Amino acid sequence: MFLSRSKDVPSIPVFNSNTGAGDWASFDRPIDTLFEAAEDWKQELKGVEKPWLCWNVSERWTLLQQRLVQEVGWTPVVGLDPRYPKPKLLPGAIAVDFNKRFNFPIMYFHFPVELVFRFTDRFAFWHSDLLVRLPKLQEIAGIFDNLKDGEMAAVRDNGGRRYMFTPKRHRYFELVGCTTRGASESQWKNGAGWWRPFFMHPNCPPGEREKRSQYVGDHGFGIMYWKRYCGGHVKEIPIRPLVEGHCTSINRPDYKRVSQEGPARNMGIEIDLNYSIEEVAARLGIGQLLVEATTLAR
Repeated sequence: MFLSRSKDVPSIPVFNSNTGAGDWASFDRPIDTLFEAAEDWKQELKGVEKPWLCWNVSERWTLLQQRLVQEVGWTPVVGLDPRYPKPKLLPGAIAVDFNKRFNFPIMYFHFPVELVFRFTDRFAFWHSDLLVRLPKLQEIAGIFDNLKDGEMAAVRDNGGRRYMFTPKRHRYFELVGCTTRGASESQWKNGAGWWRPFFMHPNCPPGEREKRSQYVGDHGFGIMYWKRYCGGHVKEIPIRPLVEGHCTSINRPDYKRVSQEGPARNMGIEIDLNYSIEEVAARLGIGQLLVEATTLAR
């Protein structure tokens, strides 16, 4: 089946499976398969002290993210959404096929982030559609550098004014963040990590399923629960300075879509359809880094 919204927008396949999107409701494989895959990732990242995940949906955006990550002293780790071609890399960057053992038609970066404790000491990540001014990114990288084992950093999202006083609508947004091994392991043991819906996590205590099911089933609500009820430690990153570089559909009424919201959303087409990376980079003062990334790509 194919979905097309207009003559100007290419058709894309519509997938029915969420299993690679980090979704406990549809993940139907033995847990051991996750740990086996994580062993592969561990070997591929051996010797990398500060890995920062850049999830590819569009090559030029990924290249600029790689260059930004290098500029703040981290190593770009390029993850591969199976719907898009493998992008070029900058010297020193690493490509990891987190989907190699699974061969899912779709994979989100939330998938490996759930398992950080099985493959590295700390792991930074951000949205594929986020670009950040260099001084702000240096500040964020400083937070990541100073995390103690057992701590993590993420963006707090209270759902806007409408939900300011509705705690069950509050979450930690995966817009940009970093998880340490200890924090990741604690989240796993407590059944409150990045995958959705967290009340279906295999380690969720049976007596808490009903309580946890009252929370919104999206990514990040498990992390908020972990902090509030499981002794979790989260360094909060303000969202306001990041909004200008978040190239999404939020607050943009003229946003052109090629697919419905959900795991099958084709961000790779939509980001280039709705935003000029040259214009965004120039506005954020990182235009030269885009030029450098394009020149250095191999």
